[in-house]
Amino acid sequence: MFRSLWFDGRLRAVLAQVLIACGFAGVVGWLFWNARHNLMQRGIAMGFDFLGEAARFPISEHLLAYQPTDSYGRAFAVGLANTLYISLLVIVVSTVLGFLLALARRSRHPLVAAAATVYLEAIRNTPLVVQLLFWYSVVTLNLPAPRQALEPLPGVFLSVRGLFFPSVSWTGDLVPLAWAAGAAVVLLGARFVYKRRHRAAGARGWPWLALAAGLLLWGAWQGQVGLQSQAPVLRGLNFLGGASFTPEFSALLLGLTLYSAAFSGEIIRSGIAAVPRGQWEAARSLGLRPWTTLRWVVVPQALRIIVPPMTSQYLSIIKNTTLALAVGYPDLSFVITTTINQTGQAIEGIAILMAVYLSISLSVSLFMNLYNRRINRTQRP
Repeated sequence: MFRSLWFDGRLRAVLAQVLIACGFAGVVGWLFWNARHNLMQRGIAMGFDFLGEAARFPISEHLLAYQPTDSYGRAFAVGLANTLYISLLVIVVSTVLGFLLALARRSRHPLVAAAATVYLEAIRNTPLVVQLLFWYSVVTLNLPAPRQALEPLPGVFLSVRGLFFPSVSWTGDLVPLAWAAGAAVVLLGARFVYKRRHRAAGARGWPWLALAAGLLLWGAWQGQVGLQSQAPVLRGLNFLGGASFTPEFSALLLGLTLYSAAFSGEIIRSGIAAVPRGQWEAARSLGLRPWTTLRWVVVPQALRIIVPPMTSQYLSIIKNTTLALAVGYPDLSFVITTTINQTGQAIEGIAILMAVYLSISLSVSLFMNLYNRRINRTQRP
Protein backbone atom coordinates (compact mmCIF):
# COMPACT_ATOMS: atom_id res chain seq x y z
CA MET A 1 0.00 0.00 0.00
CA PHE A 2 2.71 2.46 1.01
CA ARG A 3 4.73 1.47 -2.03
CA SER A 4 1.85 2.31 -4.35
CA LEU A 5 1.29 5.61 -2.58
CA TRP A 6 4.97 6.52 -2.82
CA PHE A 7 5.05 5.98 -6.57
CA ASP A 8 1.93 8.11 -7.04
CA GLY A 9 3.30 11.29 -8.67
CA ARG A 10 0.29 13.38 -7.75
CA LEU A 11 0.52 12.40 -4.08
CA ARG A 12 4.24 13.18 -3.99
CA ALA A 13 3.58 16.62 -5.48
CA VAL A 14 0.91 17.38 -2.86
CA LEU A 15 3.17 16.13 -0.08
CA ALA A 16 6.05 18.31 -1.30
CA GLN A 17 3.80 21.38 -1.37
CA VAL A 18 2.58 20.65 2.17
CA LEU A 19 6.15 20.32 3.45
CA ILE A 20 7.19 23.56 1.76
CA ALA A 21 4.17 25.37 3.20
CA CYS A 22 4.91 24.04 6.69
CA GLY A 23 8.55 25.07 6.38
CA PHE A 24 7.57 28.56 5.25
CA ALA A 25 5.06 28.89 8.12
CA GLY A 26 7.73 27.72 10.56
CA VAL A 27 10.24 30.32 9.34
CA VAL A 28 7.64 33.10 9.53
CA GLY A 29 6.62 31.97 13.01
CA TRP A 30 10.22 31.92 14.20
CA LEU A 31 10.84 35.41 12.81
CA PHE A 32 7.70 36.70 14.52
CA TRP A 33 8.64 35.12 17.85
CA ASN A 34 12.21 36.42 17.64
CA ALA A 35 11.09 39.95 16.77
CA ARG A 36 8.48 39.93 19.55
CA HIS A 37 11.03 38.71 22.08
CA ASN A 38 13.57 41.38 21.13
CA LEU A 39 11.01 44.17 21.15
CA MET A 40 9.68 43.12 24.58
CA GLN A 41 13.22 43.27 25.97
CA ARG A 42 13.39 46.88 24.77
CA GLY A 43 9.98 47.76 26.21
CA ILE A 44 8.25 48.07 22.81
CA ALA A 45 4.85 46.36 22.64
CA MET A 46 3.68 44.79 19.40
CA GLY A 47 0.19 45.31 18.03
CA PHE A 48 -1.95 47.75 16.12
CA ASP A 49 -3.44 49.58 19.08
CA PHE A 50 -1.44 52.68 18.13
CA LEU A 51 -3.72 53.21 15.11
CA GLY A 52 -6.32 54.76 17.42
CA GLU A 53 -3.90 57.21 19.03
CA ALA A 54 -3.50 60.85 17.94
CA ALA A 55 -0.97 61.21 15.13
CA ARG A 56 0.36 64.61 16.29
CA PHE A 57 2.00 65.49 12.97
CA PRO A 58 0.71 67.60 10.06
CA ILE A 59 0.21 66.44 6.48
CA SER A 60 0.82 69.30 4.07
CA GLU A 61 -1.41 67.94 1.25
CA HIS A 62 -4.50 65.85 1.74
CA LEU A 63 -7.57 64.97 -0.30
CA LEU A 64 -9.38 63.82 2.85
CA ALA A 65 -10.00 66.10 5.82
CA TYR A 66 -7.19 65.78 8.33
CA GLN A 67 -5.97 67.44 11.52
CA PRO A 68 -2.90 66.58 13.63
CA THR A 69 -5.27 65.52 16.39
CA ASP A 70 -6.69 62.75 14.18
CA SER A 71 -5.60 59.15 14.66
CA TYR A 72 -2.77 57.32 12.95
CA GLY A 73 -5.39 55.27 11.12
CA ARG A 74 -6.83 58.46 9.65
CA ALA A 75 -3.33 59.59 8.67
CA PHE A 76 -2.79 56.27 6.87
CA ALA A 77 -6.05 56.76 4.98
CA VAL A 78 -4.95 60.26 3.94
CA GLY A 79 -1.58 58.92 2.73
CA LEU A 80 -3.30 56.12 0.82
CA ALA A 81 -5.63 58.61 -0.89
CA ASN A 82 -2.62 60.71 -1.93
CA THR A 83 -0.86 57.62 -3.30
CA LEU A 84 -3.88 56.50 -5.32
CA TYR A 85 -4.43 60.04 -6.62
CA ILE A 86 -0.91 60.54 -7.95
CA SER A 87 -0.78 56.97 -9.30
CA LEU A 88 -4.00 57.39 -11.28
CA LEU A 89 -2.90 60.72 -12.74
CA VAL A 90 0.51 59.38 -13.77
CA ILE A 91 -1.00 56.23 -15.33
CA VAL A 92 -3.50 58.19 -17.45
CA VAL A 93 -1.16 60.99 -18.56
CA SER A 94 1.86 58.74 -19.19
CA THR A 95 -0.25 56.36 -21.30
CA VAL A 96 -1.46 59.19 -23.54
CA LEU A 97 2.01 60.71 -23.78
CA GLY A 98 3.52 57.27 -24.42
CA PHE A 99 1.15 56.72 -27.34
CA LEU A 100 2.21 60.05 -28.85
CA LEU A 101 5.88 59.15 -28.34
CA ALA A 102 5.32 55.80 -30.04
CA LEU A 103 3.83 57.53 -33.07
CA ALA A 104 6.68 60.07 -33.09
CA ARG A 105 9.26 57.26 -32.94
CA ARG A 106 7.62 55.65 -35.98
CA SER A 107 7.33 58.93 -37.86
CA ARG A 108 8.84 59.19 -41.35
CA HIS A 109 10.06 62.68 -40.54
CA PRO A 110 13.71 62.24 -39.49
CA LEU A 111 13.70 65.19 -37.08
CA VAL A 112 10.58 64.00 -35.22
CA ALA A 113 11.83 60.42 -35.00
CA ALA A 114 15.30 61.52 -33.86
CA ALA A 115 13.89 63.84 -31.18
CA ALA A 116 11.66 61.06 -29.83
CA THR A 117 14.58 58.62 -29.82
CA VAL A 118 16.85 61.02 -27.93
CA TYR A 119 14.12 61.67 -25.36
CA LEU A 120 13.38 57.99 -24.82
CA GLU A 121 17.03 56.98 -24.48
CA ALA A 122 17.88 59.87 -22.16
CA ILE A 123 14.91 59.34 -19.84
CA ARG A 124 15.08 55.54 -19.71
CA ASN A 125 18.80 55.50 -18.89
CA THR A 126 18.69 58.07 -16.08
CA PRO A 127 17.74 57.09 -12.50
CA LEU A 128 14.23 58.16 -11.53
CA VAL A 129 15.26 59.68 -8.22
CA VAL A 130 17.77 61.93 -10.04
CA GLN A 131 15.02 63.13 -12.37
CA LEU A 132 12.69 63.83 -9.45
CA LEU A 133 15.34 65.87 -7.66
CA PHE A 134 16.07 67.74 -10.90
CA TRP A 135 12.45 68.72 -11.47
CA TYR A 136 12.00 69.60 -7.80
CA SER A 137 14.99 71.93 -7.93
CA VAL A 138 13.67 73.49 -11.15
CA VAL A 139 10.22 74.05 -9.64
CA THR A 140 11.37 75.33 -6.25
CA LEU A 141 14.46 77.34 -7.19
CA ASN A 142 14.17 78.62 -10.76
CA LEU A 143 10.54 79.70 -11.00
CA PRO A 144 9.60 83.33 -10.29
CA ALA A 145 7.86 84.67 -7.20
CA PRO A 146 4.03 84.89 -7.22
CA ARG A 147 4.08 88.59 -8.22
CA GLN A 148 6.13 87.72 -11.33
CA ALA A 149 4.38 84.41 -11.97
CA LEU A 150 4.35 82.93 -15.44
CA GLU A 151 0.98 82.76 -17.19
CA PRO A 152 1.22 80.12 -19.94
CA LEU A 153 -2.58 80.14 -20.34
CA PRO A 154 -5.23 82.67 -19.31
CA GLY A 155 -6.00 82.11 -15.63
CA VAL A 156 -3.14 79.63 -15.15
CA PHE A 157 -0.17 80.81 -13.09
CA LEU A 158 3.17 79.09 -12.47
CA SER A 159 5.39 80.32 -9.65
CA VAL A 160 7.69 79.07 -6.93
CA ARG A 161 4.57 78.46 -4.80
CA GLY A 162 3.22 75.94 -7.32
CA LEU A 163 0.76 75.74 -10.21
CA PHE A 164 -2.53 77.65 -9.85
CA PHE A 165 -5.46 77.20 -12.22
CA PRO A 166 -9.25 77.78 -12.25
CA SER A 167 -11.45 75.31 -10.41
CA VAL A 168 -15.02 74.18 -10.98
CA SER A 169 -17.31 73.30 -8.07
CA TRP A 170 -20.88 72.09 -7.71
CA THR A 171 -23.63 74.26 -6.26
CA GLY A 172 -27.02 73.21 -4.93
CA ASP A 173 -28.25 69.95 -3.39
CA LEU A 174 -26.42 66.94 -4.84
CA VAL A 175 -28.61 64.27 -3.20
CA PRO A 176 -31.32 64.17 -5.95
CA LEU A 177 -28.62 64.11 -8.61
CA ALA A 178 -26.85 61.22 -6.86
CA TRP A 179 -30.08 59.19 -6.74
CA ALA A 180 -30.77 59.98 -10.39
CA ALA A 181 -27.23 58.95 -11.35
CA GLY A 182 -27.66 55.65 -9.49
CA ALA A 183 -30.94 54.98 -11.27
CA ALA A 184 -29.32 55.79 -14.63
CA VAL A 185 -26.46 53.36 -13.95
CA VAL A 186 -28.93 50.61 -12.99
CA LEU A 187 -30.99 51.30 -16.12
CA LEU A 188 -27.99 51.13 -18.46
CA GLY A 189 -26.68 48.04 -16.66
CA ALA A 190 -30.03 46.29 -17.08
CA ARG A 191 -30.05 47.18 -20.76
CA PHE A 192 -26.52 45.80 -21.18
CA VAL A 193 -27.40 42.52 -19.43
CA TYR A 194 -30.59 42.14 -21.50
CA LYS A 195 -28.67 42.71 -24.72
CA ARG A 196 -26.03 40.15 -23.77
CA ARG A 197 -28.48 37.45 -22.74
CA HIS A 198 -30.88 37.84 -25.64
CA ARG A 199 -28.23 38.66 -28.26
CA ALA A 200 -30.17 41.75 -29.27
CA ALA A 201 -27.40 43.01 -31.49
CA GLY A 202 -29.69 45.15 -33.59
CA ALA A 203 -31.47 46.80 -30.67
CA ARG A 204 -31.16 50.56 -30.65
CA GLY A 205 -29.40 52.05 -27.66
CA TRP A 206 -30.26 55.72 -28.04
CA PRO A 207 -33.68 55.53 -26.28
CA TRP A 208 -31.99 54.09 -23.19
CA LEU A 209 -29.28 56.74 -23.28
CA ALA A 210 -31.91 59.45 -23.70
CA LEU A 211 -33.84 58.09 -20.70
CA ALA A 212 -30.67 58.01 -18.58
CA ALA A 213 -29.83 61.58 -19.62
CA GLY A 214 -33.37 62.61 -18.72
CA LEU A 215 -32.96 61.13 -15.25
CA LEU A 216 -29.76 63.08 -14.74
CA LEU A 217 -31.38 66.32 -15.90
CA TRP A 218 -34.32 65.72 -13.58
CA GLY A 219 -32.00 65.16 -10.62
CA ALA A 220 -30.06 68.31 -11.42
CA TRP A 221 -33.30 70.31 -11.74
CA GLN A 222 -34.65 68.99 -8.45
CA GLY A 223 -31.51 69.91 -6.55
CA GLN A 224 -30.93 73.16 -8.42
CA VAL A 225 -27.47 71.86 -9.24
CA GLY A 226 -25.08 74.08 -11.14
CA LEU A 227 -21.41 74.63 -11.81
CA GLN A 228 -19.40 77.53 -10.45
CA SER A 229 -15.90 78.39 -11.66
CA GLN A 230 -13.35 80.25 -9.58
CA ALA A 231 -10.08 81.64 -10.92
CA PRO A 232 -6.98 82.21 -8.78
CA VAL A 233 -6.30 85.83 -7.85
CA LEU A 234 -3.06 87.31 -6.53
CA ARG A 235 -3.51 88.55 -2.96
CA GLY A 236 -0.41 89.72 -1.17
CA LEU A 237 2.40 87.18 -1.58
CA ASN A 238 0.32 84.28 -2.89
CA PHE A 239 -2.68 83.33 -5.00
CA LEU A 240 -6.11 82.75 -3.48
CA GLY A 241 -9.02 80.84 -4.95
CA GLY A 242 -9.08 78.26 -7.69
CA ALA A 243 -7.14 75.00 -7.50
CA SER A 244 -3.42 74.49 -7.10
CA PHE A 245 -0.64 71.94 -7.27
CA THR A 246 2.14 72.39 -4.73
CA PRO A 247 5.79 72.31 -5.86
CA GLU A 248 6.22 68.84 -4.33
CA PHE A 249 3.19 67.44 -6.11
CA SER A 250 4.10 69.17 -9.39
CA ALA A 251 7.67 67.85 -9.33
CA LEU A 252 6.49 64.31 -8.53
CA LEU A 253 3.77 64.37 -11.19
CA LEU A 254 6.10 65.78 -13.84
CA GLY A 255 9.00 63.47 -13.04
CA LEU A 256 6.96 60.27 -12.79
CA THR A 257 4.94 61.09 -15.91
CA LEU A 258 7.93 61.84 -18.14
CA TYR A 259 9.81 58.80 -16.84
CA SER A 260 6.87 56.39 -17.20
CA ALA A 261 5.87 57.76 -20.60
CA ALA A 262 9.26 56.75 -22.02
CA PHE A 263 8.72 53.10 -21.06
CA SER A 264 5.05 53.15 -22.09
CA GLY A 265 6.03 54.61 -25.46
CA GLU A 266 8.42 51.76 -26.19
CA ILE A 267 5.82 49.19 -25.16
CA ILE A 268 3.18 50.74 -27.41
CA ARG A 269 5.64 51.15 -30.30
CA SER A 270 6.66 47.49 -30.11
CA GLY A 271 3.01 46.43 -30.06
CA ILE A 272 2.23 48.50 -33.16
CA ALA A 273 5.35 47.22 -34.93
CA ALA A 274 4.30 43.62 -34.22
CA VAL A 275 1.15 43.98 -36.35
CA PRO A 276 1.89 42.43 -39.76
CA ARG A 277 2.68 44.89 -42.52
CA GLY A 278 -0.01 43.27 -44.63
CA GLN A 279 -2.68 44.77 -42.37
CA TRP A 280 -1.48 48.28 -43.26
CA GLU A 281 -1.38 47.42 -46.95
CA ALA A 282 -4.83 45.83 -46.88
CA ALA A 283 -6.32 48.90 -45.21
CA ARG A 284 -4.56 51.16 -47.71
CA SER A 285 -5.94 49.09 -50.59
CA LEU A 286 -9.45 49.72 -49.22
CA GLY A 287 -8.84 53.45 -49.32
CA LEU A 288 -8.56 54.01 -45.56
CA ARG A 289 -6.57 56.96 -44.35
CA PRO A 290 -3.49 56.35 -42.11
CA TRP A 291 -5.19 57.60 -38.96
CA THR A 292 -8.31 55.51 -39.65
CA THR A 293 -6.13 52.47 -40.30
CA LEU A 294 -4.27 53.01 -37.05
CA ARG A 295 -7.45 53.44 -35.04
CA TRP A 296 -9.64 50.67 -36.43
CA VAL A 297 -7.19 48.11 -37.81
CA VAL A 298 -3.78 48.31 -36.15
CA VAL A 299 -4.43 49.41 -32.55
CA PRO A 300 -7.12 46.75 -31.81
CA GLN A 301 -4.65 44.05 -32.88
CA ALA A 302 -1.70 45.68 -31.12
CA LEU A 303 -3.59 45.82 -27.81
CA ARG A 304 -3.23 42.04 -27.49
CA ILE A 305 0.53 42.56 -27.36
CA ILE A 306 0.55 45.86 -25.48
CA VAL A 307 -1.68 45.04 -22.50
CA PRO A 308 0.47 42.36 -20.73
CA PRO A 309 3.67 44.47 -20.51
CA MET A 310 1.62 47.59 -19.77
CA THR A 311 0.29 45.78 -16.70
CA SER A 312 3.84 45.51 -15.37
CA GLN A 313 4.44 49.16 -16.26
CA TYR A 314 1.37 50.29 -14.30
CA LEU A 315 2.53 48.26 -11.31
CA SER A 316 5.94 49.91 -11.55
CA ILE A 317 4.29 53.34 -11.56
CA ILE A 318 2.41 52.53 -8.35
CA LYS A 319 5.54 51.25 -6.64
CA ASN A 320 7.62 54.20 -7.86
CA THR A 321 5.34 56.57 -5.95
CA THR A 322 7.28 55.59 -2.82
CA LEU A 323 10.05 57.86 -4.15
CA ALA A 324 7.81 60.78 -3.20
CA LEU A 325 9.95 60.90 -0.05
CA ALA A 326 12.71 62.45 -2.19
CA VAL A 327 10.63 65.57 -2.90
CA GLY A 328 8.59 65.68 0.30
CA TYR A 329 5.17 64.70 -1.07
CA PRO A 330 3.14 63.04 1.74
CA ASP A 331 2.17 59.71 0.23
CA LEU A 332 1.51 56.52 2.20
CA SER A 333 5.19 55.66 2.61
CA PHE A 334 5.88 59.18 3.93
CA VAL A 335 3.10 58.88 6.52
CA ILE A 336 4.18 55.40 7.63
CA THR A 337 7.83 56.47 7.91
CA THR A 338 6.83 59.38 10.13
CA THR A 339 4.65 57.07 12.20
CA ILE A 340 7.49 54.58 12.69
CA ASN A 341 9.81 57.39 13.83
CA GLN A 342 7.26 58.54 16.41
CA THR A 343 5.95 55.22 17.73
CA GLY A 344 8.74 52.74 17.04
CA GLN A 345 6.17 50.30 15.56
CA ALA A 346 8.40 49.42 12.63
CA ILE A 347 7.14 45.88 12.03
CA GLU A 348 3.49 46.93 12.06
CA GLY A 349 4.15 49.93 9.82
CA ILE A 350 6.10 47.94 7.25
CA ALA A 351 3.45 45.19 7.37
CA ILE A 352 0.70 47.73 6.63
CA LEU A 353 2.75 49.25 3.80
CA MET A 354 3.41 45.84 2.23
CA ALA A 355 -0.23 44.75 2.60
CA VAL A 356 -1.55 47.95 1.01
CA TYR A 357 0.80 47.86 -1.97
CA LEU A 358 0.17 44.14 -2.42
CA SER A 359 -3.59 44.73 -2.46
CA ILE A 360 -3.28 47.59 -4.95
CA SER A 361 -0.97 45.57 -7.22
CA LEU A 362 -3.23 42.51 -7.17
CA SER A 363 -6.27 44.67 -7.94
CA VAL A 364 -4.55 46.32 -10.91
CA SER A 365 -3.32 42.94 -12.15
CA LEU A 366 -6.81 41.47 -11.87
CA PHE A 367 -8.39 44.34 -13.81
CA MET A 368 -5.74 44.27 -16.54
CA ASN A 369 -5.92 40.47 -16.84
CA LEU A 370 -9.70 40.63 -17.22
CA TYR A 371 -9.31 43.28 -19.91
CA ASN A 372 -6.60 41.26 -21.62
CA ARG A 373 -8.82 38.17 -21.59
CA ARG A 374 -11.66 40.18 -23.07
CA ILE A 375 -9.65 41.53 -26.01
CA ASN A 376 -8.06 38.13 -26.67
CA ARG A 377 -11.30 36.18 -26.52
CA THR A 378 -12.08 34.35 -29.73
CA GLN A 379 -15.38 35.50 -31.18
CA ARG A 380 -17.95 32.81 -31.76
CA PRO A 381 -19.31 32.41 -35.26
